[in-house]
Amino acid sequence: MAKTSRLTPTTVYLYIPNIIGYMRILMNCCAFAICFKDKMLFSILYFISFVCDALDGWFARKFNQVSTFGAVLDMVTDRISTACLLVILSQVYRPSLIFLSLLALDIGSHWLQMYSSFLAGKTSHKDVKDSSSWLFRTYYGNRKFMAYCCVSCEVLYILLFLLAENQTENLTDVLINSAKESWLYFSLLSLLLFGWATKQLVNFIQMKTAADACVHYDIARKQ
Repeated sequence: MAKTSRLTPTTVYLYIPNIIGYMRILMNCCAFAICFKDKMLFSILYFISFVCDALDGWFARKFNQVSTFGAVLDMVTDRISTACLLVILSQVYRPSLIFLSLLALDIGSHWLQMYSSFLAGKTSHKDVKDSSSWLFRTYYGNRKFMAYCCVSCEVLYILLFLLAENQTENLTDVLINSAKESWLYFSLLSLLLFGWATKQLVNFIQMKTAADACVHYDIARKQ
């Protein structure tokens, strides 16, 4: 790796993890372009893009190519990908408000967390060691636990999309009928739903914690 004094914008843009990020964006564009024409291909492309989210972080640490741009690119790609899938699910399931609410919670909580971290002078939004919530600290402090929650969430959304046969599906009926099909489906859905629920709880805690941090910043600035 070149020395810091020799770095140029092009060098950072062409970091290996950032190139992976560009590939993820391209895969997602292709995936959503054919999502209703070929559900299986969409699911494969979307999931590969999701897996690459872990790869870019590994390459960044491996080759000492961690960058602020890369971190922002990674989060923006994650949030937009999930948001697009939730919008699609809101079109094929009823009540659609469930998925739109999940979209708002996901984007709102992460945006607030990023901004509050910036106000606190932290280098990463994942630095939550000072949080009073043990679940929040565990989520960002344990990569395996965080991976389980994220994988559960994305796989559940993909599975729901694959299970939808028309654009007027009732979410509860689909989940119950799928769970009744076999013990394998029941076990898989139970595992995914637990991870999904945990992530939504973390998102709520994250939003509340970040909002409190912004309020305390305002109070401290005016005193």
